[in-house]
Amino acid sequence: MALRILIVTAVAAEADSVARGITFDGPGSGEFPLPGGFALRRHAGPGPEGRPAVVDVLVGGVGPASAAAATATALAHAAAHDPAAPRPPYDLVVSAGIAGGFQPLAPLGSVVVSDAVVSADLGAQTPEGFLTVEELGFGRSSHAVDRALTGRISAALTRGSRPHTVAPVLTVSTVTGTAERADELAARHPGAAAEAMEGFGVAEAAAAYGLPVVEIRAVSNAVGPRDRAAWRIGDALDSLRHTFQLLSTSVFVEPAP
Repeated sequence: MALRILIVTAVAAEADSVARGITFDGPGSGEFPLPGGFALRRHAGPGPEGRPAVVDVLVGGVGPASAAAATATALAHAAAHDPAAPRPPYDLVVSAGIAGGFQPLAPLGSVVVSDAVVSADLGAQTPEGFLTVEELGFGRSSHAVDRALTGRISAALTRGSRPHTVAPVLTVSTVTGTAERADELAARHPGAAAEAMEGFGVAEAAAAYGLPVVEIRAVSNAVGPRDRAAWRIGDALDSLRHTFQLLSTSVFVEPAP
């Protein structure tokens, strides 16, 4: 599988959880500045056949626009300035963090691995209902994720007893706060398991470089009426840490069969 991975989170708390899960921290590890005030937290360690495995963790900001800008900055900088980077600069790009989960498909504390990264509100409202940009005749609102990749991630989480679902993850610019909005999204995107705010932006930047992408989310709250007392952010961050601990000892360091 991938030997050089870029993981993009929205905020520092998510990046810290991901970084605590990465199990190797050998020569070449450290923090590296990027243009625009961004910084990569690099984790380097032994991979197969003596090749180093590198995981770069980036705090990209909240929302699809910030995520796309940060991801594109990291990819462009690696391609132009990092002599250790292959061409293309990464083998895999991951959008990671916590998210709302559609109930009962994605219980609190569980993990959602995307089989599609979908921009849920990119389109137009019409008297007949919502139209995607594809239906309008321009652009795209979804990125499919390689099934072999999701299969290997799912297998690693299963071996580690981490409850998870493989399903579409929705990207929204406004977090759902009512039952009516949750029902609308579920009806338009049957089988979607989570909503977050960055995945589609990360996926768009990765696609510009021809790179595979996957979104991995730990569920902190239910999609629907806003109830802060019911949020389990600490549990979700711990789930995120455990998830990347499992991946960093398996999927991130083993070549694909």
